This record gives sequence, C-alpha cells and structure tokens, in this order.
Amino acid sequence: MATMNISLPDQMKSWVEESVGSGRYANASDYVRDLIRRDKERDLGLEQLQHLITEGFDSGISEKTVDDVWTEVKRHRTGG
Repeated sequence: MATMNISLPDQMKSWVEESVGSGRYANASDYVRDLIRRDKERDLGLEQLQHLITEGFDSGISEKTVDDVWTEVKRHRTGG
C-alpha cells in the first residue's frame, strides 16, 4: 500500500480525529479511504446520470402527449 502525506487546517484535523475517536473509523487513513470511495461512487453516479441525460436529448422529441405518458406510468404501476 502506498503512503501519502497530506496537510490539513487545524479544524479539519480535529474533525478527522473526532470521527476516528467516535469509533466509526479505525484511524485517519481509514477515514480518508472512505471519503475517496464515496467520492468515486458519486463521480460514477454522475457519469451515469449524464449519459442518461445525453441519451434522452439525443432520442429527440416524443410524439406522446403528457397525458399519454401519465397513462403509461399508471398502467405500469398497476401491472396492466
């Protein structure tokens, strides 16, 4: 495992120490690894969302009315 040294303002350092002290994390490295994992998951989710948005725009304008869409939603919810 690689080592990385970081510098934090006192308030952030205190926050990390409190989080570790609460027992939620084993140590500061565990806390930072969790933050990185969460950030990576968030970025992947945003990439997927952007892909779906682009796909929607690229599909063009639907011929369906708003009422048509709601009818399909209701039919889907009731299993019909």
